[in-house]
Formats: sequence, structure tokens, C-alpha cells
Amino acid sequence: MPNLINKPIHILGIGGIGAVLGWALARQGYVVILVDSDRNKIAEGAKHGVTIVALGTQDASFVSFDDWIPPEEGFILLCTKTYDNPKVLARLSDDAFLVPIQNGFDPDLDRRNHACEGIASFVSECQRDRPVTRITRPGSLHIGARRPVSSEECVEIISLALALGKARLFSVELVKDIRPYKATKLMYNAAISPLAAAAGVDNGALLSDQLAKLLFFTLLQENYAILQNAKVPLARIGPFHPDTVSLILRTPWLPALMAIFFQPSLRGTYCSMAPDIHVDRARTEIDAYTGHLIRLAGEFPCPLNRAVLVLINKITSEGLKPNYQHLQNLADQWTERIGS
Repeated sequence: MPNLINKPIHILGIGGIGAVLGWALARQGYVVILVDSDRNKIAEGAKHGVTIVALGTQDASFVSFDDWIPPEEGFILLCTKTYDNPKVLARLSDDAFLVPIQNGFDPDLDRRNHACEGIASFVSECQRDRPVTRITRPGSLHIGARRPVSSEECVEIISLALALGKARLFSVELVKDIRPYKATKLMYNAAISPLAAAAGVDNGALLSDQLAKLLFFTLLQENYAILQNAKVPLARIGPFHPDTVSLILRTPWLPALMAIFFQPSLRGTYCSMAPDIHVDRARTEIDAYTGHLIRLAGEFPCPLNRAVLVLINKITSEGLKPNYQHLQNLADQWTERIGS
């Protein structure tokens, strides 16, 4: 089994999550190799290390993805965006101990049948060209099996969870089955990311602006309904179980009250899709979020998700910039779909 003391831990993708995990492990003395396709970020890391704002810098090894050689033993933490998965999977042997810590659902990755995954509920924003990140919202890291595992695989999962928990940057929760947690995170991400990214606003605006709040709450309800209809188990991430969230959203006056309470904790935090929307020839994880939900829904009605998919694809294909007007356009498309 991988021995974390003697064997390096490879982290693919130096974004908000990858940078924090690399920092946490390096701080505990583990040998960490951070891998990314951005050579500028690799060069900066080689000179200055990986940094969490207000917490300091840790030394680690940095390797360009083009030069990276997958290890024969040890952990590989996959922290890339889902649209970068194909080029990673093409490099890996079938027996590589891969641990995705991603938000979306990738059919090709699922077919690989890896033993476990992680789901991060903390928010971390990494600079685009430097391995410098800041944690903007505290949270947890759930780690668990995604299929029946052998005793050896179980020990490996536990050892990874213990290693990540030592830094105390976030709480690490070892769970028997990661899938309900991943589904719950999808329920939230597929509501937050497309709206905030399209409008070019922080996540807090989804709980303060009236139109954004209406769309956000409606997407949450629709996402929950899709998952319930598909009989997908859900788990609690954050203060409430999704069942409770659904009840709150269906109760008069209560959603508005809860929005006032939670809005300050989201102010100044940005979704992971936001940086993708801002670049030319944008690629987003919309298919791994909204696309997955639509496929899961089948014939079950999901008009707002379908309108969201059309909107984000239009923004990326036409090179449009984030704009609040996109939310009004989305509301119009949604209304048309409901009426047709």
C-alpha cells in the first residue's frame, strides 16, 4: 500500500483545492509534487513555493504536466477541472491509486472504477498564474469510498484522510460512501456556479439580488427534485441536509429570512466557473454539472436547467462576457420553456 512517509504525493491541478491540499501536506513534511499545465505557475512555484494568503508559504516540487511521469506507487490527487480529465486519464495505468477531488460528474472518470474520492466544501481561490491561494470560506473535506473496497484500499483511504487532517486547515470527515456527498455538492454547485459566473457576481449576490435569488432558489428546488426522482441518496454538507433545504425553500417567508442570515458568509467568494467565463475560448464544467443533471432527469421536467445549459453554451461559444443581463435572458428562456 502507499506509504505517505516514504513516497511522494502527486497533486494534479494547482487551483484553489490543489494548492490548499499541497500546502497542507507539505506543511506536515510529506513529499509533495504539484503538477499543472501552466508553465508560468510552475515556474513561480519552483521559485517561491505554494502559498496560502495569511498562512505563509511551503516548499514543494513543481512539475509541468508535459514533463510529468506518473508514479508507479503512491497517491495521485486529481484536482483538475473535469474537462482536463481525458489527458490525465490517458497517462495513467489501471492500477494507479487515483483520488479525484472534483465537483462535477465525468462519465469517463467514473468508468475507471477508482476506489475513493474527496469532496471539498471549503472555498479557495487560487491566482491564475501563481500558486498563491486564499481560503475565502471555511468548510470540510469529505473522503470516502465510491464502491466496495478491499481491506488494503480501505487502509489507503484512511491513511490519506489522516494525512490531510493533520494540517487542521479544514475538518476532514472520513465517510463510508462518498457518493451521497458528491450528489449533494452537485445540487449546490449546479445552482451557484452557472448563475454567478454568467452574471459576473460573487456568490453572495445570489442571496441579495432579487432576480438572482429567484433563479438560485428555483434551481436548488429543481436540482433536488431531479436527484429525488432518480432516487440518488443525499447527505448533509453544511448546516442542513438537502431534505431540510427543500423544506425551507417550500415554506413561505423562510427562504428570504435564511438568505439574510447566510448572505454575509458568501459575500466576496466566487465559484470555480467564474475564472473560466472570463477567458477567451472559455471552457467550463457546465456539462459535468448541469449536463449531468439533465441526463439524470431523462423525461423528468427540468426547464431551468435546460435553459441554463443553453445560456452557458451560448456565452462560451460566442465569447460573451459576464453580464447581469444574462440572468434576465435566462429568466426569459425559462419562462418560454415553462409556457411551451
